[in-house]
Amino acid sequence: MTATIADIMQTSAVIPVLVIEDAALARPLAEALVAGGLRVLEVTLRTGAALEAIAEMKKVEGAIVGAGTVVNTRQFAEVMDAGAEFIVSPGLTERLATPIIESGVPFLPGIANAADIMTGLDLGLTHFKFFPAEASGGLKALKALAAPFYQARFCPTGGITEASAPEWLAFKPVLCVGGSWVTGGTMAEIEMKARAANALRG
Repeated sequence: MTATIADIMQTSAVIPVLVIEDAALARPLAEALVAGGLRVLEVTLRTGAALEAIAEMKKVEGAIVGAGTVVNTRQFAEVMDAGAEFIVSPGLTERLATPIIESGVPFLPGIANAADIMTGLDLGLTHFKFFPAEASGGLKALKALAAPFYQARFCPTGGITEASAPEWLAFKPVLCVGGSWVTGGTMAEIEMKARAANALRG
């Protein structure tokens, strides 16, 4: 059975948001994160190494590798060729969403307001990335948005820290958070940060 975006979001408390400049580092990084318990990895398309990094990380047993910062259908096709298992976008447009939904690949589109969520619901989506989380009003804003959209579930990303993550995760509609704080340092340090992040849900 193919995993749904809900399954993926509930796999780990934290989804590392990865900006990889050197594809040679991709596999060791994935190994460290997975060893620490963070199996869901979002490789952002912010660098020229991203597509190769996705392919390298896919070789790590237990890793669930997705593509982030997907903003158009050309990129969608490229990341699927690279083996991406889920798609994350910073925003939501019908033009991008429709082919992704039709393909059946798990999709986590970015939303920042009520209109975005309504667009997503119209497309049959119920799971969203709240982005940029802190700049869009933080947890207070998400609580206000989640009230009328009781069926929606969220992965806040953008400005989330190890210190603030537990408060976000304590809010029931939040299934996981996205964060980059786990990715700095040596591979041993990254594995240790991943273990701590994975324990945040309690």
